[in-house]
Amino acid sequence: MISPWFVRPKPNAGLRLFCFAHAGGAASAFHPWGAKLEGVDVWAIQLPGREGRLSEPLLTDFTVLQDRLARELTPHLDRPFAFFGHSMGAILAYEIARELRQRRLPPPERLYVSGRRAPTLPNLDPPLHPLPDREFIAELKRRFAGLPAVILAEPELLALFLPILRADLTMLERHEFRTDAVLDVPITAYGGQDDPQTLPEALAAWRELTTREFAMRHFPGGHFYLHEQRERFLPYLAGELSRRLPAV
Repeated sequence: MISPWFVRPKPNAGLRLFCFAHAGGAASAFHPWGAKLEGVDVWAIQLPGREGRLSEPLLTDFTVLQDRLARELTPHLDRPFAFFGHSMGAILAYEIARELRQRRLPPPERLYVSGRRAPTLPNLDPPLHPLPDREFIAELKRRFAGLPAVILAEPELLALFLPILRADLTMLERHEFRTDAVLDVPITAYGGQDDPQTLPEALAAWRELTTREFAMRHFPGGHFYLHEQRERFLPYLAGELSRRLPAV
């Protein structure tokens, strides 16, 4: 039985791609990926407190999450795998890759980071997580194009979603990046052309965090380009995975 930490939209015997969502996100963000990434076994990470784990307490400590997730991943590293992380998920995927190295466990074949500046760069914006709800929502709109209209239109949905997002941002904004040996894992960095979070220099800074190959690319769209442009992005990613990573 697979742990509740993982959701597999379309299990198959291909390369495992562990996917880490943005702050406030859930495994369902990657549900369409299984059908589009042929030969890839998509494992979407499901954090506590959302969707099928709604009754579990939310986490607000990045170190605790890192430890728990590394332990959950350990039994499933028995075949070639890669990490894909978007926004907060990019930082989590990177830190989990470092945690696996610390535990002398197999590394990912490649790390795909999306929608996030390199963690070596400072955050020049003030923290979001302590803001009152109205200011919190306004700042989300300014920085990341806001919340889905369907959530804003439904008070019950908004009341359910805001604590999840606030907990994730608390965890992310309190996380302190520690200097350590860079990864011996190839990194590919993606961003949206209209996303102020991934200006070229911010995305290119990931290059300093690997001793191996580095690649980067911007796509049309904003912070959530990968979902807005799914029909264009996923075929591109499928080709990248096929070209760069081993078949299973």
